[in-house]
Order: sequence, then structure tokens, then C-alpha cells
Amino acid sequence: MAAASQPFHLMLKPAGPDCNLACEYCYYRPKAAWFPGRTPRMDHVTLERVTAAYLEAHPGPEVTFGWQGGEPLLMGVEFFRQAIALQRRYARPGQRIANTLQTNGALLNDEWAAFLAEQGFLVGLSIDGPPHLHDRYRRDAGGQPSYQRAVAGLRALQRHGVEHNALVTVNRGNAARPLEVYQHLLDLGLRHLQFIPVVERRRPGERKVAAYSVRPEALGEFLCSIFDHWARRHVGQVHVQLFECALGAWLGAPPSLCTFAPSCGLALVVEHNGDLYPCDHFVEPDLRLGRIEPGGLAALVESPRQRDFGRAKAQLSEQCRSCQALSLCWGDCPKHRLRSGADGRPISYLCPAYRRFFAHSAPVLKAMADEIRAGRPAARVMEVLRGEG
Repeated sequence: MAAASQPFHLMLKPAGPDCNLACEYCYYRPKAAWFPGRTPRMDHVTLERVTAAYLEAHPGPEVTFGWQGGEPLLMGVEFFRQAIALQRRYARPGQRIANTLQTNGALLNDEWAAFLAEQGFLVGLSIDGPPHLHDRYRRDAGGQPSYQRAVAGLRALQRHGVEHNALVTVNRGNAARPLEVYQHLLDLGLRHLQFIPVVERRRPGERKVAAYSVRPEALGEFLCSIFDHWARRHVGQVHVQLFECALGAWLGAPPSLCTFAPSCGLALVVEHNGDLYPCDHFVEPDLRLGRIEPGGLAALVESPRQRDFGRAKAQLSEQCRSCQALSLCWGDCPKHRLRSGADGRPISYLCPAYRRFFAHSAPVLKAMADEIRAGRPAARVMEVLRGEG
């Protein structure tokens, strides 16, 4: 099998779980224990093998290489120069290649930003709000705060015109200050925002969450507060991933977030050694799909084991199946299913948050969808939302 039957996405972790920070809530850094006595780094042979296999196996006209970690910038600029050269070498005729990169920003400088701009990277910057909120959990191994380094990195991106967005974790520390977080991001010049809830188990196998995890009620309030502010002031000017995903659902578009899709299994992870895993949140030894090799990636992506993994998301409790938010949420990410419904099936820990947000936003999103279907511009949509139309 050369090409898969449908498009899929690879998230590549060239430095594995290695990172220059030691964020308290990081779910990936503990995986460093898998590589005792050595620093995980993707070598050139593995990079070439993975690149060739991905471009061969992907059936679509556009292929995105998503670089994450850990901290991918630990690999250095030269590694990514090699990556771009290999992408050009192995791209099939007509294939378009995009690169995205998620970073904590601490290593960004003018050299990095110039390279990222030249190669057209989309860069996600991790930032949790103003210093007193960001630095609560985002510190280095020596306990030093990281906010100023992240903002210095952001300024380098902005100086060089690199396309960028903000990845904001919503945690126990910042969830109570939604508008403070939102306004601070806007003050930094950020206009594309992702809000990602922190939900991590206290210990492996437990259903109790760690102390830094966001409370569902707090997440619901956080999303509703920002949504109301955004809907009255910033539609068409500030792009909030979750809000636009929900609007897309009202317009009949497929979910742009796998979290809210009916099934999953098409966003896989490649560790630094070329091992393939089903999902970023399910990188575990017993879930390893195999080693990526040219000619064999499509078979791993479409293996019965991976197909079963993807279909398992649709195994919903009766509470989910009867919920009015079903077509918007689809039971949330399986990683978050830490509670039990009345029928004993697992449901999302964040269920109260999403039930509240989707119900609260429904009248506005429906009005927006109606205006968009009528072909009216964003300014007109905002007039309707303010009650002026």
C-alpha cells in the first residue's frame, strides 16, 4: 500500500519530550523517562525516512508537517533547513507542503524568525496571559519564569512578519480571569487564539485530576465571558479557534478540531526515533503502532488497530447521545472521559463546561450563521449581534 485512502496528519516530535522549560502541567515532559541516559534527537536518517514515507503515503494535494515537542527549536535551525530540503526532494508532483511549529518562544531570535518567515512557517506560541498568570506554571527547571522570554520571541516573530497564533492553556490559575487574559493577548498584538483546557490525571490510571487542571465550571465561565466580549467587538478581527469551530458546525462544516469530531485517528504522532503513535495524548508504549518506513506508513495509519482507536471515540454514553450539544461536541476528547454517566459509560470531565458554552453561544452563532449564509459582511454580523440591525 503506497498512499492512504484519506488524508491524515503527522505531528513530529524531533526532540521528543526534551524541553528547555519545565512547565508544571506539561503532559509530555514525563515521557523523558523512556529515554534514560540520552538526549532524544531525530537524526538525519530518521528525518529522511519519515519525510519520504509521509509524502508518499499522504493522498491529498497539501501535506502539513506539524513540529511539536517538547521544544522543537532545540534541534537548531540547520535541522529544519535539512527538513525543508528533504520535503522538496521527496514531494510528489503537485503536492503542496506546509509547516507548522509549536514553541514556548524562549529560544526564538532574529535568526530563527528570519528562517521561519522565509520558509512560510505558521508558528504557535504558548502563552497563558500576563506574567502573574503565565509564570504560575510555565517556569524552567531552575524555577525561573518564562514570560519575558516568550514575549521576546513573539516580538521576533512580529518583526519578521512570521504568521503566528497563541496557544493558551486554560488552567486552575488563569481560568478565573478570562477578560484579563483575553485583553492581554490582544495588547500583545495577537489576533489568532487557541484556548486549550488543561485536564491531567493526578496519577496514571486515576480518574482524579491534578491540582492545576481547570475546573469544568470555571472553563464554562471562561469561554462564555470571552465569547460575549468577542461577539460584540471582534468578529472578523480576532480569530478564536473554538468559536470558529462552533460557528462552522452551525454552518454545516466538518469540525476543524478533532476534539469535536465524531471519530478520530487521523492525527498521529511521530517520536524522534521514527516510532508512530495514534495521537498526541495517547503516546504510550503499549499503543505504539510501529516504526515508520517508506512504503509502510499507509498500512500503519489504516491498520485495524488504528481504525479501532478512531472508532472508539464514537462509543458514547446515553447521556451524550441524548445531549443537545451532541452535534457540536461529540463527547469531547477520549482523554478527558474521566467521569461516568448513568449507564456506566465514560463521559468527559469537561461536560458541564461544554454544555454551558454551546447552549450559551447558540443564539449568537445561529444569528451569525444566518447572516453569513445571506452573504453579509462581518461588520453587518456585528451590528446584528449588538442589536443594531
